[in-house]
Amino acid sequence: MLVLASASPRRRELLAQVGITPDHIDPADIDETARPDETLRRLVLRLAVEKAQATAARHAGAHVLAADTLVAVGLRILGKPEDEADARRMLGLMSGRAHRIMTGVAVVNPEGKLSSRISETRLKFKRLEAREIDAYIAGGEWKGAAGAYKIQGSAGAFVTELSGSFTGVVGLPLYETLALLRGSGWAQ
Repeated sequence: MLVLASASPRRRELLAQVGITPDHIDPADIDETARPDETLRRLVLRLAVEKAQATAARHAGAHVLAADTLVAVGLRILGKPEDEADARRMLGLMSGRAHRIMTGVAVVNPEGKLSSRISETRLKFKRLEAREIDAYIAGGEWKGAAGAYKIQGSAGAFVTELSGSFTGVVGLPLYETLALLRGSGWAQ
């Protein structure tokens, strides 16, 4: 049995791309607040691990898959925007600049063994004009998205460079996810 510890439709769509349909969807409800001096790498991995462990506690004997995606511009970690003004601020920070997207992935197998990995992608946006930001905000794609954008949507037109995992930017790096599932003994 495979339990996805996420309500993200994007993660379900990515799993479906490789023929995987989770048996259950059971999002973990954890505190996602960064700890003082916690780096992006440590934070994204801790959140994925805590989500996997919290959900695994409710599903004994199952494989549990969890992930968390965050964006950083320099040392500034960008989670999901709180409102339009926050989304606008995030897009302004990334305009004409490179940023990093990290997705932590964690799997707990039926015996309770935890495995985890991080996918890191470097992405650069073109310089965004105010009208482009306005149109993007008006379209609503920023809602619920780390860094206020979804690369698989209209924000894909902002991307000038990408080095790393496209599916990791979307929210679930498939290469790393499949390696973790196979390594944990899960088989379709």
